[in-house]
Amino acid sequence: MNPTVVSSPDRLTGHLRWTLTESFVMWHRNLISWVRVPIQMAYSLFWPVEMVVLFGFVFGGAMAVDGVDNYREYLMPGLFGQTMLFGIVTTLMTVANDSSKGVTDRLRSMPISRSSVVLGHCFTGMFHSFLELVSLILCGLAIGWRWHNGWESAVLAVLLLLLLRYSLIWVGIYIGLRLSPEAAGSSFVVLFPVSLLANTFVSPEQMPTWLRVMSEWNPLSATIGASAELFGNPGRTGGSWAADHATLLAIGWPLVITAVFLPLAVRRWRNLSR
Repeated sequence: MNPTVVSSPDRLTGHLRWTLTESFVMWHRNLISWVRVPIQMAYSLFWPVEMVVLFGFVFGGAMAVDGVDNYREYLMPGLFGQTMLFGIVTTLMTVANDSSKGVTDRLRSMPISRSSVVLGHCFTGMFHSFLELVSLILCGLAIGWRWHNGWESAVLAVLLLLLLRYSLIWVGIYIGLRLSPEAAGSSFVVLFPVSLLANTFVSPEQMPTWLRVMSEWNPLSATIGASAELFGNPGRTGGSWAADHATLLAIGWPLVITAVFLPLAVRRWRNLSR
């Protein structure tokens, strides 16, 4: 009697199924760690709300954007994008902490798919970002912000924001595997200027020429501009090729970032030697 031979497609399907299963196990493990440290979760959800209050009510009265009567209508898409950018800090610290505490070594010694751990971090980051975005949208609605182009456009805007966050997760995983927890925690010092050098709080047209060019081609500006257009919020139109094609860049930039950093993150994980 001939032994049963497993065909290549069946073998591939089984491998993918186990990889996804193990990835969801890693995701569940990360969620449990959040439950055990609730202050970290509470802080990450409170920070976007704090930014709404700070820039919507404290600084908002002094902000002026050409063609914008209600600054909070301009502000909210910028805060949505900034929150997706700052999500890198959470990913960096999670990955760096696992490495420093020996969790990474333990996982690498187990008979699991090598890509399941990084995929688990990806699922965790997306879930966390979705919660942040929901809390920020609810806060925006509470202060009078609205979307004006219907539910379909609003959903597309949210998907563009999450697409940016998805691409940045791979940046966070790759860099987090190279940094100590202390260095990962200080990454905010770099990210905050990046979030300001965009159309987050003011129009790039109000900046000096050299800053305006950098701001207009910032991937964050593309996502913010495209989501603002889909939401129907004012103030981010025209003036340059990048501004006129914000939706194209809002899709293109994350795809490029993912194409570069996803393989780097997986390769870095596979080649770790600690």
